[in-house]
Amino acid sequence: MNEHGEEPNKAIRKAGWMTTPLSQQGVPVWAVYILALIGLIYILNPTLGVFELLPDNLPFVGNLDEGVAFLMLWSGLVEFFEGRKSSRS
Repeated sequence: MNEHGEEPNKAIRKAGWMTTPLSQQGVPVWAVYILALIGLIYILNPTLGVFELLPDNLPFVGNLDEGVAFLMLWSGLVEFFEGRKSSRS
């Protein structure tokens, strides 16, 4: 136990949703990579007109679409790196 009274690995397990590949949760691998590609395109050019889902000048919610795009990209990166580890085992 640490100074907070938790097991050492409990904090890692709490963050497991961020490090578990979506393919292990039932999402097809190709769909994860497509979402990651869409997220990357959106991040590279967020004001492309048609793709700007929420205007950035809206208070509090203006940057939510960029946050979702980063999560989509993150899920693709986790799938790429962690999915390779689990397939080797």
